[in-house]
This record gives sequence, C-alpha cells and structure tokens, in this order.
Amino acid sequence: MEAEQIKQLEHIKESQERLTDLSIDYWQQYSSFNSWQFWFLVGILILSLITLYLFMDRRKALLLGFFGFNVHVWFTNFDLSAQAFVLWHLPYEMIPFLKGFSLDAAFVPVAFMLVYQWTLNHKKNYYLYATGLCLFLSFLWMPFLSTIGVTQMDKGISYFYLFLGDICVMVISKWITNIFVHFQKESRSLA
Repeated sequence: MEAEQIKQLEHIKESQERLTDLSIDYWQQYSSFNSWQFWFLVGILILSLITLYLFMDRRKALLLGFFGFNVHVWFTNFDLSAQAFVLWHLPYEMIPFLKGFSLDAAFVPVAFMLVYQWTLNHKKNYYLYATGLCLFLSFLWMPFLSTIGVTQMDKGISYFYLFLGDICVMVISKWITNIFVHFQKESRSLA
C-alpha cells in the first residue's frame, strides 16, 4: 500500500474507534438499563422468541429457520446501510454495538417466518401476504416506533422507501430459500 492510502486507512480506523467509544458512552447515559426504551426492546426480543417457540411448525423448523435467517441477514444489511447513510437512526439500543438487534434479529424475522409458515400450511400466495406484512411494518410499525422515539427518520426519508426496502428483503429471502429448496429436491431425485 502507498503511504497516502495507509494514512487514510489509519484515519478511518481512528474515526471508527472514536465513534464506537461515543456510541458506548451514549448507550450508558441514555439507552441502558435505566431507560424504559431499553426494556421495551428487551420485551420485543423476548416476546418475538416466545411467539416463535409457541407457534412455529416444528416439522418445518429447518426451512423456517433458514428463511428467517435470510430475512435477518438482508434486513440487518438494509438497516445498517440506511444508518450508515444517516437515513434513520436508533437512539435506543439493547446492545450498543449490535444496532437494531431486537428488531432486526428477532421481531422482523419472526414476523416473516410466521407469515411464510402460514402461506405454506394454507397454500396461499406468499408474495401477497408478505406484502401485507411489509405494509404493516412500513406504515404502522415504524411510525409507531418513531412516535415513541425508538427510531428517528432523517434526510427526508419516507416510509414508502422503507416499504420498498422491506419488499426487497421479502423477495430476496424467498428467492434464496427457493433456490436451496430446489437444490434439496434435486439431490433427492438423483439419489
């Protein structure tokens, strides 16, 4: 690497370290165990996992888990990208270095998993019902979270853009799951 590149890389690393320190300090002052928002997020995490435990069709656990993990990964990447461009931010966190943990790792994946399971079990159109979930998340859930101050929208981002992002997550997660289901069926037919 050239000297200028090394210098710039060091500057980026130092800035990231400062930002991490600032985030942890902020979390300790405003978002830790002493805030009701922290406990609200803990409640969302626990209720999401309990709901999944109670209502998941265990015969389809691997398929649902794979699909839910896809939703989690894509939704987290979408969320982190939007936060990196300061389109929205989360003033309250359960864990300061895991941005959006209770929402991205539990609530949203569990909601999508249960919709996916329901469409499989009732032979309904996944895309139709998952679009309904995206409408709920974008135009009801996120405005609610914004109203209570758990999320904040910036730079004129609208809930419609959130809806488009949710639709992308919904479609990509389903398509990737379909590809792996296809591979599994194909390997069984070859055996």
